[in-house]
Amino acid sequence: MAFYRRVGIVPPKRHTQFRDDAGALYYEELMGEEGFSSDSSLLYHRGVPSAIVAAEVWDLPDQATEANHPLKPRHLTPHALFDADTAAGTDAVTGRRLLLGNGDVRLSYVVAGAPSPLYRNAIGDECVYVESGTGTVETVFGVLPYRTGDYVLLPRATTHRWLPDTTDGPSRLYAIEANSHIAPPRRYLSKYGQLLEHAPYCERDLHGPEAVHLAEGRDTEVLVKHRGGPHGVVGTRFRYDTHPFDVVGWDGCLYPYTFNIEDYMPLTGKIHQPPPVHQVFEGHNFVICNFVPRKVDYHPLAVPVPYYHSNVDSDEVMFYAGGDYEARKGSGIGIGSLTLHPGGHAHGPQPAALEASLGAEYFDETAVMVDTFRPLELGEGGRRTDDGTYAWVWAGRQA
Repeated sequence: MAFYRRVGIVPPKRHTQFRDDAGALYYEELMGEEGFSSDSSLLYHRGVPSAIVAAEVWDLPDQATEANHPLKPRHLTPHALFDADTAAGTDAVTGRRLLLGNGDVRLSYVVAGAPSPLYRNAIGDECVYVESGTGTVETVFGVLPYRTGDYVLLPRATTHRWLPDTTDGPSRLYAIEANSHIAPPRRYLSKYGQLLEHAPYCERDLHGPEAVHLAEGRDTEVLVKHRGGPHGVVGTRFRYDTHPFDVVGWDGCLYPYTFNIEDYMPLTGKIHQPPPVHQVFEGHNFVICNFVPRKVDYHPLAVPVPYYHSNVDSDEVMFYAGGDYEARKGSGIGIGSLTLHPGGHAHGPQPAALEASLGAEYFDETAVMVDTFRPLELGEGGRRTDDGTYAWVWAGRQA
């Protein structure tokens, strides 16, 4: 995201000597994407950022997946994975349960009531949707407050930790982990990276760190997820000589930020608009869309719910986060449900929802959609919460 930001203290010229009041040199770190060919930021550390004193295996939660075979649409209920007692001691990193995944993206769910360890995803960017809850994400760039409806965007290799505020309950988090970077759709951006007038949000809606978050300490542990192993992802437990949050300042165009779904301005039309008008972000071989409360189609003969469509090139995943999703009425879908509509299968609204939608002027629904261009497989959390009956709701019977 080419949107310059400066936080803390930085020298007037990059790659030059920069010292503290006692004369000690700060250590400059370039954090950049695609080698030296894309967005980057320069961070200034008190300690050497590469000084590790130990490295051990970190055993990740179950990352195995199984093919969606026989091919069926699925209804998952991730809320069932956590109860109040387990959530109280669960953190937002090690407590994630894998629902669906492929070689490009992994979709997980967690209900977190405890602080997470320091963590860094070295595989790709993370986009974490906050279904409910408040708290902060402390990062090497500074602190990000989060609230219900936020997307928390964390660039690859950003060291951070989650601190839920449990005053009003734990944080319910839907984690979209990429094997690539996640950014606004290119069609929303000028050739220099500014969000254009036709985009459904702008830079004012993106909230990055306001100040650095200095932390002291030695022998600091950081969990790192990185490439390797039979499932393409493994973990290492590093111990650093000095705390990673020893950054006195940074500047550049690469940093974590939040974007709240309420700040998304929906695009509507006289007749039903296709899913690309709801797109908010994209990664390699997948897109993220959101459906928000909005006025709907105003042609006198409009059918406001989606028409039936075949996913020729993609799998579609919907996470239902609020309101009442019109196209799924009568199918048992509720808040916290997640549906998978796989490529090779035509899907669309429940038959009763078609007639029920006629004449509607407004939909009160909030949902996050991920479309992938490689087939998704079921993870441990997905297999455990598949209701086993969703495939038959359109016909009203099972063969």
